[in-house]
Amino acid sequence: MNEVLVKSAPEIDFDTPKLKRHRKVRALKDKAANVLVAAGGVFVIVAVTLIFFYLLYEVVPLFKSASVEPVASYSVPLAPADTNTHLTVSNSQSDNSRTVYLAMEEQAEIGLRIDHLANATFFYLADGRVHSQIPLPVPTGTIVTSVGEGGAGTQIIALGLSNGAAMVVKHEYKITYPNDIRLITPRIEFPFGQEPVVIDELRNPIDNIVVRDTEDSLILIGAAAGRQLKSSYFTKEEDFLSGEITLEKATLTMPVGTGEIFSLQLSPDTRWLYVASKQGELRMYDLRDRTNPELVMTTQVVSDTKLAYMRFLLGGISLLIADDGGEISQWFPVRDDQNEYRLEKVRTFHKDGGQITKLGIEERRKGFFAVTQSGELALFNSTAERVALKERLTELPIVTASLSPRANFVLLETSDQQLHFWAIDNEHPDVSWSALWQQVWYENYEEPEFVWQSSAATTDFEPKYSLVPLAFGTLKAAFYAMLIATPLAICGALYTAHFMSPVLRRKVKPVIELMEALPTVILGFLAGLFFAPFIEDNLPGVFTLLVLIPVSVILFGFTWTNLPARLRHKVEEGWEVLLLVPLIVFVGWLSFALSPGVETTFFGGDMRFWLENSAGIDFDQRNALVVGAAMGFAVIPTIFSITEDAVFGVPKHLTYGSLALGATQWQTMVRVVLPTASPGIFSAVMIGLGRAVGETMIVLMATGNTPIMDINIFEGMRTLAANIAVEMPESEVGSSHYRILFLAAFVLFLFTFFVNSIAEFVRQRLRNKYSVL
Repeated sequence: MNEVLVKSAPEIDFDTPKLKRHRKVRALKDKAANVLVAAGGVFVIVAVTLIFFYLLYEVVPLFKSASVEPVASYSVPLAPADTNTHLTVSNSQSDNSRTVYLAMEEQAEIGLRIDHLANATFFYLADGRVHSQIPLPVPTGTIVTSVGEGGAGTQIIALGLSNGAAMVVKHEYKITYPNDIRLITPRIEFPFGQEPVVIDELRNPIDNIVVRDTEDSLILIGAAAGRQLKSSYFTKEEDFLSGEITLEKATLTMPVGTGEIFSLQLSPDTRWLYVASKQGELRMYDLRDRTNPELVMTTQVVSDTKLAYMRFLLGGISLLIADDGGEISQWFPVRDDQNEYRLEKVRTFHKDGGQITKLGIEERRKGFFAVTQSGELALFNSTAERVALKERLTELPIVTASLSPRANFVLLETSDQQLHFWAIDNEHPDVSWSALWQQVWYENYEEPEFVWQSSAATTDFEPKYSLVPLAFGTLKAAFYAMLIATPLAICGALYTAHFMSPVLRRKVKPVIELMEALPTVILGFLAGLFFAPFIEDNLPGVFTLLVLIPVSVILFGFTWTNLPARLRHKVEEGWEVLLLVPLIVFVGWLSFALSPGVETTFFGGDMRFWLENSAGIDFDQRNALVVGAAMGFAVIPTIFSITEDAVFGVPKHLTYGSLALGATQWQTMVRVVLPTASPGIFSAVMIGLGRAVGETMIVLMATGNTPIMDINIFEGMRTLAANIAVEMPESEVGSSHYRILFLAAFVLFLFTFFVNSIAEFVRQRLRNKYSVL
């Protein structure tokens, strides 16, 4: 028996010093990698959280309520008994002089008080010290019976006198800086002379008066003895050499038989005259024809109560009307279907603080204030329909009040002839939930609408801060971009990963992914300057292309599958797609070659004209079609790359098993590959949607950038991101406009966070569902 010698296998030592060192180094590398990855994830979470809280920090002040703080209280600065030499009064009469006008200059350092004895007193608001006193040159024995302001910011006032005349004065404040210290010097000017203007020849007291100083005229309208309208109308003539302006008497006929007159208001353009009675009957006159005023309408503006106050809001379009019950309503003229004007009650502000004794407006915003006999101050904003503040400041009735030009201080006079100077913190009264997300009825609009218009050339502009058109535009742009990009990217990824030759795949995929490196500003530039005009000039060709491309590809596929096998096998499997390239190029050329003929045959030679006039579809050169194509081109690489990786990552044993069981490649794709890869495909679509929602430059350059709400594919839009890019550089830091742009960014942040959260939830559900395959 032969003895078989079996040589024992050599032993391997895994604990050599070299291997131990190798394992230690590898363990350190693994630990370092884990720490770095975890730290990176934590830093990302921290960064996103900080962004969230920073946006919240900028947005929260928008919804902060107003507040007031007392600054000073002192007695009303009275003029001495012998100051006004034109009127003989006793000391007691002078001491009890009644305030008819209160005002402050812009810096809220100097105040002005005019009493019914025609004394103008400038005083320091901080402590009530008198700066200077000026007796106004009114006739002897005459007192001030009414005051009319010439408009917000003009500092022109008209004093209605007891002798049927009126005096136009202007309070000015000259600012100098001697030794780098601000010095304010107030003065009273008489822009149209010191001689009072006669309004009522019968010398009845002027109980109500309005004044309008325009570029070419001066109009004074008063109510004499509370019943008859009287006026003085002057046209202005400017000397060509000296620049001196002279007034020429002109004719302005007033309505007769108007009855009791409680309040008057004249629009800044001097067209509309509003005459109200104590019982709340308001008459609206059209003064375009100076010799024959037309009564446009008569309406009852208050019911069950009496009229307490009426005046214009900033801009002279809206009327603020307060009744004895404390309710304030806003009215303005609206044009109806017959091109006629009607006075519409737009909104109501309920105030339960008692009878209103003074209703004043802000000079730079659509805000106003009201004070009551119960000592309450309330701040409102008309557009936002917001009550910014309602607070009782004194136990005594407030008889009159004045708001500083910047609306940061208020001066109140109580019934005991004490002045109370208060500081106001009310930065953003023009922002509210309704103004941002609900329809608002703006001045000069026929009905409530969603509008974004943050600035204009006039100081009496009504800001329109609705985010709805911007959110709509964002979704519209994303919808059309995804409508174009999603099917192309997903179908292309499916073919590339599952059907295409590996050699060709290694060339195609990097080229498509390289498209993502193209700057979006370049895409926007090409879309706006080349693609948009090209589509406009070849609109029939574009739609012909959209019809012919799918039809030609389907016909090619049908023809290819029915060719003899010997012809089909001449093309290596997975390379058939290259045959579509010349077909698509030819169909594209054919579509645009047929464009003129199609336009002539079906659209009368001008498709754009046909769309606008026959189909009633508005057309803008830079529209959603352009944006969809350009943004689709930008989004396709993202969706394609992630989808292709997801499809290619499906385990091969699943596809091989399906094919081995007799399924075709298409059946395998639909029933095995797609369900398995669906979490990745869904993630690709969501990431592409996030890219489309946040896109800025393409939308900015390739649309009309107009914030309109129209699903029409031929109309443009403005997105939240584009709006931030356009308006943030020109917004005032800390202003409402500035913070609303941050709110738009916050909305974008929340939207993407919500979409990503939903996407992750759905992705996990899909992964759990198809993980058993």
